[in-house]
Amino acid sequence: MESLLGIIFHSIGGFSSGSFYMPFKKVKGWAWESYWIIGGFFSWLIVPPIAAYLTIPNFTEIIAATSPDIKTLVYTMGLIWGIGGLTYGLGVRYLGMSLGNSIVLGFCSAFGALVPPIYYNFYHTEGKVSFTDMLTNTGGRLVLLGVLVCLTGIAISGKAGMLKEKDFATGHEDKDKDFSLVKGLIIAIISGILSSFFNFGIEAGKPMADVANEAWKALNPGQGQFLFQNNVTYIVILWGGLTTNFIWCMYLNFKNKTFGNYTDKSTPISKNILFSAIAGTMWFLQFFFYGMGESKLGNGASSWILHMSTIILTANFWGFYLKEWKGVSKKTFNTFLLGIVLIMLSIVLVGIGNSL
Repeated sequence: MESLLGIIFHSIGGFSSGSFYMPFKKVKGWAWESYWIIGGFFSWLIVPPIAAYLTIPNFTEIIAATSPDIKTLVYTMGLIWGIGGLTYGLGVRYLGMSLGNSIVLGFCSAFGALVPPIYYNFYHTEGKVSFTDMLTNTGGRLVLLGVLVCLTGIAISGKAGMLKEKDFATGHEDKDKDFSLVKGLIIAIISGILSSFFNFGIEAGKPMADVANEAWKALNPGQGQFLFQNNVTYIVILWGGLTTNFIWCMYLNFKNKTFGNYTDKSTPISKNILFSAIAGTMWFLQFFFYGMGESKLGNGASSWILHMSTIILTANFWGFYLKEWKGVSKKTFNTFLLGIVLIMLSIVLVGIGNSL
């Protein structure tokens, strides 16, 4: 039952993440950097403490009492992840919902499964699986095989992108005017690798989550693990994400002279803020439900990969809904489907391997 609840929670979070970019498409007359940072304020600054306030008594005291070294490490992981989150939006812009999410999250899945055990290889922690441990047991090797299959699926998805670009070059010039394979792939690779550091940020912030968990269990004996224990950790991680994104978006506002977007009465300002706020809130909800799923399944490769898989599936649903692949050749579309199948197969392999 616990595992089933974990899958359900991860699926809800994945659906929220895979859908969050859709409200941004309703924003009119604003530059990307303007609506992205407005959404970011809700994702990283406004909604997280509200969620923590509603679920964790005295969450500010937990953060204040945590070792500065732990908070610094968690914040640093957030900074690195913030670059990945920033480039994620650009990756979707240049590659589309389906291809962009598949490549970005494929890399994110692979490296999210590998970063923690590599870290624990250098900094041994009781109860944590290192990369060496993975090499010496069947489950670990199956996880590594899953990562290899995932990277193969990404490569095939990239090939589908090349074919799509070729298809659209002749006879479909009106399709996906923002589509740019080279820009998109470079950005997607960077985003996928750096976004995986969010998973390690959760690991690094586990002492804060443990305090919240123990406090809740003391008040609710025999009730299992606290569903919302990670909400306190998210606040510190997301401070790092906000820092990175705020600096970059302000730079783009200055460079592109788009500060006027926020007060431009020729655009629907209220609606733009509303849709950006909805997108930002949906972005955060992925973490909210990830924490609930993780409390049931445990952290590590299984939770991370399962979460990523539901995002990929949702994003591809929206990609088909937006007809991003309409007009491509059968070969292109089949190549893309093969890449998706391999990425999903890798998720199954990693999940089984982690359970072993």
